Amino acid sequence: MENNNLNVLDEVNKGATMGMDAIKFVSEKNHDSNLKEALNIEYNKYKKISERVNDLYNQYTTNKKPHETNKMDKMMTWYGVQMRTIKDDTPSKLSELLMQGTNMGIIEGRRLLNNNTRINDNVKNILNDFVEMQEDSVETLKKFL
Repeated sequence: MENNNLNVLDEVNKGATMGMDAIKFVSEKNHDSNLKEALNIEYNKYKKISERVNDLYNQYTTNKKPHETNKMDKMMTWYGVQMRTIKDDTPSKLSELLMQGTNMGIIEGRRLLNNNTRINDNVKNILNDFVEMQEDSVETLKKFL
Protein backbone atom coordinates (compact mmCIF):
# COMPACT_ATOMS: atom_id res chain seq x y z
CA MET A 1 0.00 0.00 0.00
CA GLU A 2 2.90 2.36 0.71
CA ASN A 3 3.93 2.11 -2.94
CA ASN A 4 0.39 3.09 -4.01
CA ASN A 5 0.57 6.12 -1.74
CA LEU A 6 3.82 7.20 -3.38
CA ASN A 7 2.46 6.56 -6.87
CA VAL A 8 -0.63 8.66 -6.19
CA LEU A 9 1.44 11.46 -4.69
CA ASP A 10 3.76 11.34 -7.70
CA GLU A 11 0.82 11.58 -10.12
CA VAL A 12 -0.77 14.46 -8.21
CA ASN A 13 2.51 16.35 -8.15
CA LYS A 14 3.08 15.77 -11.86
CA GLY A 15 -0.41 17.09 -12.54
CA ALA A 16 0.13 20.11 -10.33
CA THR A 17 3.49 20.99 -11.87
CA MET A 18 2.07 20.50 -15.36
CA GLY A 19 -0.79 22.84 -14.45
CA MET A 20 1.66 25.45 -13.21
CA ASP A 21 3.74 25.11 -16.39
CA ALA A 22 0.67 25.48 -18.61
CA ILE A 23 -0.53 28.54 -16.73
CA LYS A 24 2.93 30.09 -16.98
CA PHE A 25 3.09 29.50 -20.75
CA VAL A 26 -0.46 30.75 -21.33
CA SER A 27 0.18 33.80 -19.14
CA GLU A 28 2.96 34.87 -21.51
CA LYS A 29 0.33 35.15 -24.26
CA ASN A 30 -2.36 36.80 -22.15
CA HIS A 31 -3.20 40.51 -22.36
CA ASP A 32 -6.42 40.51 -20.34
CA SER A 33 -6.21 41.75 -16.74
CA ASN A 34 -9.20 39.72 -15.54
CA LEU A 35 -7.79 36.51 -16.96
CA LYS A 36 -4.39 37.39 -15.54
CA GLU A 37 -5.88 37.67 -12.05
CA ALA A 38 -7.74 34.36 -12.45
CA LEU A 39 -4.59 32.63 -13.71
CA ASN A 40 -2.58 33.88 -10.74
CA ILE A 41 -5.17 32.45 -8.36
CA GLU A 42 -5.23 29.12 -10.21
CA TYR A 43 -1.42 28.96 -10.29
CA ASN A 44 -1.29 29.42 -6.52
CA LYS A 45 -3.84 26.64 -6.00
CA TYR A 46 -1.66 24.24 -7.99
CA LYS A 47 1.38 25.41 -6.05
CA LYS A 48 -0.33 24.73 -2.71
CA ILE A 49 -1.26 21.22 -3.81
CA SER A 50 2.35 20.58 -4.83
CA GLU A 51 3.58 21.90 -1.48
CA ARG A 52 1.16 19.59 0.35
CA VAL A 53 2.46 16.64 -1.67
CA ASN A 54 6.05 17.56 -0.87
CA ASP A 55 5.26 17.88 2.84
CA LEU A 56 3.61 14.46 2.95
CA TYR A 57 6.02 12.66 0.62
CA ASN A 58 8.78 12.32 3.22
CA GLN A 59 6.47 10.21 5.37
CA TYR A 60 6.68 7.49 2.72
CA THR A 61 10.26 7.79 1.51
CA THR A 62 13.37 9.80 2.22
CA ASN A 63 15.47 8.76 -0.76
CA LYS A 64 13.59 10.51 -3.56
CA LYS A 65 11.44 13.52 -4.37
CA PRO A 66 7.97 13.64 -5.91
CA HIS A 67 7.84 13.38 -9.69
CA GLU A 68 7.46 16.59 -11.62
CA THR A 69 6.97 17.24 -15.30
CA ASN A 70 10.08 16.34 -17.23
CA LYS A 71 11.80 18.62 -19.72
CA MET A 72 10.20 16.92 -22.70
CA ASP A 73 6.68 17.34 -21.28
CA LYS A 74 7.41 21.00 -20.51
CA MET A 75 8.70 21.55 -24.01
CA MET A 76 5.66 19.86 -25.55
CA THR A 77 3.32 21.96 -23.41
CA TRP A 78 5.13 25.15 -24.39
CA TYR A 79 5.15 24.16 -28.05
CA GLY A 80 1.45 23.27 -27.96
CA VAL A 81 0.57 26.66 -26.51
CA GLN A 82 2.70 28.42 -29.12
CA MET A 83 1.18 26.52 -32.05
CA ARG A 84 -2.42 26.79 -30.89
CA THR A 85 -2.20 30.53 -30.29
CA ILE A 86 -0.43 31.69 -33.45
CA LYS A 87 -3.65 33.04 -34.96
CA ASP A 88 -5.75 33.40 -31.82
CA ASP A 89 -4.48 34.43 -28.40
CA THR A 90 -7.77 35.79 -27.10
CA PRO A 91 -8.83 35.06 -23.51
CA SER A 92 -11.39 32.64 -24.95
CA LYS A 93 -8.72 30.60 -26.76
CA LEU A 94 -6.33 30.67 -23.80
CA SER A 95 -8.99 29.52 -21.37
CA GLU A 96 -10.04 26.80 -23.83
CA LEU A 97 -6.48 25.45 -23.93
CA LEU A 98 -6.25 25.40 -20.16
CA MET A 99 -9.66 23.75 -19.85
CA GLN A 100 -8.60 20.95 -22.18
CA GLY A 101 -5.56 20.17 -20.04
CA THR A 102 -7.51 20.55 -16.82
CA ASN A 103 -10.17 18.13 -18.04
CA MET A 104 -7.46 15.55 -18.72
CA GLY A 105 -6.25 16.09 -15.15
CA ILE A 106 -9.76 15.60 -13.78
CA ILE A 107 -10.14 12.34 -15.68
CA GLU A 108 -6.80 11.04 -14.42
CA GLY A 109 -7.56 12.17 -10.88
CA ARG A 110 -10.96 10.47 -10.83
CA ARG A 111 -9.35 7.33 -12.22
CA LEU A 112 -6.77 7.42 -9.42
CA LEU A 113 -9.52 7.86 -6.82
CA ASN A 114 -11.51 4.95 -8.22
CA ASN A 115 -8.55 2.59 -8.58
CA ASN A 116 -6.77 3.33 -5.29
CA THR A 117 -9.39 2.83 -2.64
CA ARG A 118 -6.87 1.56 -0.10
CA ILE A 119 -4.53 4.56 0.01
CA ASN A 120 -4.05 6.41 3.28
CA ASP A 121 -6.61 9.06 4.14
CA ASN A 122 -4.10 11.91 4.01
CA VAL A 123 -3.09 10.91 0.45
CA LYS A 124 -6.73 10.47 -0.56
CA ASN A 125 -7.53 13.93 0.84
CA ILE A 126 -4.83 15.58 -1.28
CA LEU A 127 -5.97 13.67 -4.37
CA ASN A 128 -9.60 14.56 -3.77
CA ASP A 129 -8.73 18.22 -3.12
CA PHE A 130 -6.69 18.25 -6.33
CA VAL A 131 -9.58 16.91 -8.40
CA GLU A 132 -12.07 19.30 -6.82
CA MET A 133 -9.67 22.21 -7.35
CA GLN A 134 -9.42 21.33 -11.04
CA GLU A 135 -13.19 21.05 -11.35
CA ASP A 136 -13.47 24.53 -9.81
CA SER A 137 -10.81 25.76 -12.23
CA VAL A 138 -12.90 24.63 -15.19
CA GLU A 139 -15.82 26.64 -13.84
CA THR A 140 -13.58 29.68 -13.46
CA LEU A 141 -12.18 29.32 -16.97
CA LYS A 142 -15.64 28.92 -18.54
CA LYS A 143 -16.27 32.59 -17.79
CA PHE A 144 -13.59 33.54 -20.33
CA LEU A 145 -14.88 31.47 -23.24
